[in-house]
Amino acid sequence: MIFCREFLLILAMLVCAGILLHRIFTLQIVRGEEYLDSFVLMTKKERSISAARGNIYDRNGNLLAYNELAYFVTIEDVYESGSSKNAQLNDTIYRLIKMIELCGDEVVSDFDIYVDENNEYAFSVTDNALLRFLADIYGHSLTSDLTYKEKTSTAEDVVNYMCSRSNFAIGTYTDPEDRNSFVPQMGYKKDEVIKMLTIRYAMSVNSYQKYIATTVATDVSQKTVAVVEENAADLKGVSVEEDTIRKYNDAVYFSQIIGYTGKVSSSELETLQQNDPSYRMNDIVGKAGIENVMETQLHGTKGSETLYVDNTGKVQEILSRTEAVAGNDLYLTLDRDLQIAAYDILEQKIAGIVVSKIINAKEYNARENSSSADIKIPIYDVYFALIDNSVIDTDHFGDPTAGDTEAEVYEKYLTRKDLVFDRLRQEFYDQKTVYNKLSKEYQNYQSYIVNMITDKGVLVSSLIDREDATYIAWRTDETISLYEYLHYCISKGWIDTTRLNLEDQYSDSEEIYDHLVDYIFTQLNTSKAFTKRLYKYMIMSDVVSGREVCEILCEQNLIDIEDEERDKLFNGQKSAYAFMVGLITNLDITPAQLALDPCSGSIVITDVNSGDVLALVSYPSYDNNRMANGVDAAYYAKLQSDQSTPLFNFATQERTAPGSTFKMVSATAGLCEGVITTGERINCTGIFTKIDPDNGPKCWIYPRGTHGNLNVSGGIQNSCNYFFYEVGYRLATRNGSYDSELGLNTLGEYAGYYGLNDRSGIEIEEYAPQISDKDPVRSAIGQGTNNYTTTQLARYVTTVANSGTCYDLTLLDRLCDHNGNLLIEYQPKVRNTMDMMEDSYWNAIHAGMKKVVESKSYFADYPIGVAGKTGTAQQSSSRPNHALFVAYAPYESPQIAIATRIAFGYSSDYAAQTTERVLAYYYHLDDEEEILSGTADSATGAAIGND
Repeated sequence: MIFCREFLLILAMLVCAGILLHRIFTLQIVRGEEYLDSFVLMTKKERSISAARGNIYDRNGNLLAYNELAYFVTIEDVYESGSSKNAQLNDTIYRLIKMIELCGDEVVSDFDIYVDENNEYAFSVTDNALLRFLADIYGHSLTSDLTYKEKTSTAEDVVNYMCSRSNFAIGTYTDPEDRNSFVPQMGYKKDEVIKMLTIRYAMSVNSYQKYIATTVATDVSQKTVAVVEENAADLKGVSVEEDTIRKYNDAVYFSQIIGYTGKVSSSELETLQQNDPSYRMNDIVGKAGIENVMETQLHGTKGSETLYVDNTGKVQEILSRTEAVAGNDLYLTLDRDLQIAAYDILEQKIAGIVVSKIINAKEYNARENSSSADIKIPIYDVYFALIDNSVIDTDHFGDPTAGDTEAEVYEKYLTRKDLVFDRLRQEFYDQKTVYNKLSKEYQNYQSYIVNMITDKGVLVSSLIDREDATYIAWRTDETISLYEYLHYCISKGWIDTTRLNLEDQYSDSEEIYDHLVDYIFTQLNTSKAFTKRLYKYMIMSDVVSGREVCEILCEQNLIDIEDEERDKLFNGQKSAYAFMVGLITNLDITPAQLALDPCSGSIVITDVNSGDVLALVSYPSYDNNRMANGVDAAYYAKLQSDQSTPLFNFATQERTAPGSTFKMVSATAGLCEGVITTGERINCTGIFTKIDPDNGPKCWIYPRGTHGNLNVSGGIQNSCNYFFYEVGYRLATRNGSYDSELGLNTLGEYAGYYGLNDRSGIEIEEYAPQISDKDPVRSAIGQGTNNYTTTQLARYVTTVANSGTCYDLTLLDRLCDHNGNLLIEYQPKVRNTMDMMEDSYWNAIHAGMKKVVESKSYFADYPIGVAGKTGTAQQSSSRPNHALFVAYAPYESPQIAIATRIAFGYSSDYAAQTTERVLAYYYHLDDEEEILSGTADSATGAAIGND
């Protein structure tokens, strides 16, 4: 009984103590930044609130870029330190990724490494950006601190290094000395490794900022939100938050100008923090285009909040909040409708050129004395292009859901692959055929093999002696076999044996060779590029037919056609040739998808009285919605491998010779320097012999004829090369002595007056121009080493149109705050004026340009006056010439100027025809539906000549 009483007394005391303790805890006794509430440890933290990014509009108020509220999935590192931390964190991240993807969403992929189409790791940045990335990875503040090994790391080296770090533990090396011994944990696939690494690396970058969340996925669906919240108890540190994402209207038409947003890099952060310390490592900033250029105006001012979170990172209470201030709204000089129309017109014309050049043949065999204007596109090249440029997904051929034709072609592929591999293995060991005795097919395979092992660092390019006789015998003379060349490379130490699975580093040469051959076949077996080569020769040898290629387009739902057209193909009523030409004509297959010449072009349209850019077209382009808010990795990999290079801005970054569009510069120099007059006539005899009597440059019209006597207006009208050879010669001649440097300097000076010695002033990235430094005679017709972007040619013709006022071109119209109040109205900026030009000089140049246009049948009886100049520029004798045209209108009172370039577009007439359609749209001269037909524009009747 005594024992029971004592027990009850103790029990009562404990109950009272418990009540007291509960009351103490519920009083929320604060200890520093932490307190206990109902036995839960709470932590106080400060969190920034991102500001809504400013909108971007065209000049008329049409919305181009805006924000949309969306759900984000984030994760915080709230895991306790210890030996099991990485395993727990990696498990959570992996399960989270799978949940998100099963719901149809994607995780962020803004790491600077991706998995390419060959299932290999590849860098998504180059040059200085790559060095900065490597410095961040290896923990250096400066890129100059990188060791040689770090600086020359492959993407795979970086991935393996990062995954094996103790604070990531995504994988490990079974042999620390063997770079090939890396094994991912849990058997992760390469794309899974990159996804895991992207999140872990982002978390490590944020680690110095306590309680900063790392974004795992953006713009997720309600389904993903529900799944994450349902599994919240098992997803420690994971949250769903609301924030804004960047969206773009008419994305393909404007992406090259507007650019896109993404997570800030370390180098970008360092620059931005110099002016605004509030920028943080997890911020979204402008990565390209106007988004990047105008970052500080669009970004806005962050807000902040103070709150308490529990030990899993979940918010329990918000103590205070300061709202963010939205960024400023930007209005561009662009006209949205004109931009869209010009892009579509350009695509239609390029498609028309392609259609007009296709022939129903296996190969194009150039005739004797044929020119680049005669080049044709064999239909077999078109069939293969669809595989070569990854329009057709060859990986799907072996999928259980593949169509009948896909499955049949896949069986043919497996048979062909076995045959080719057997033949190659024989060449490695038995036959040892000298390279120049091989068929073109096997030469192609062997060249690919050597390039492949060089690119992968197995054959070390920096060690190769280019003067070595054996190297020359392989590379130039082609008089030895691949067997001999590889054995020689081994003997000279040009092979990096650490990249081969050698058990003994002191292996003899034959053992090294055997492992090298095994390595080659292992790589070939998974190489998408080699697979494409196999398909090329299967098509060329009719193992795979054009009909099968067309049927696969249908089976993979790559084209949208009527059932009747599909049936005609499958039942044999329509030939593969006719079917394919029809697809291109109707733009069901675009020039960009084919990536054959021509497949790209650009148009820049300006207001001649202000330098405002009304349209800046680069074809082809890309969807910047898939680049913003976390790059779509698969889409980015496709863009990187796309042979039509849609990420390249053809208006601001492609430089070619201007051809005869340069002749107004030469005319200006000749008139102002007094070496010609407006009334003087120069007799074109076809061949200019004053420099080289035996091999002088020819006029484009020769030998069909000559131009005879021409004044400066006639020289421009007829684009007479002889006339401007003479001008260039006179500019280089003083006191009877020919001085090449004098001529080049004079031409360069006058090119500078037109702005051609500098970037155009456009705010987005633009390559610098190149004024010719070779041969003033040929430079005077736009040859030599003259090279300019389309934007630079646009400023040049703008200056011609307004008779001498050279503006800095601009894309910026005005800036307003988020309430619509005007902050800045951007004013035209005059770079220079050409005061030395007399009115009679301008009249002569303008008259010549007007006559150029009047000579074109497609400008006959045109309702408005137009002046222009054609230009055809050769880059390679094996490819078509570039087509250029510069123009302005109306002639009597100029309003707009246009520069058009179609790369490898055969004839300047095609660029001029494109410009005519743009003018017809702008001035409402034809029915809009007729202009924007959505089909290939006829490309017939191009003028003959290198004008």
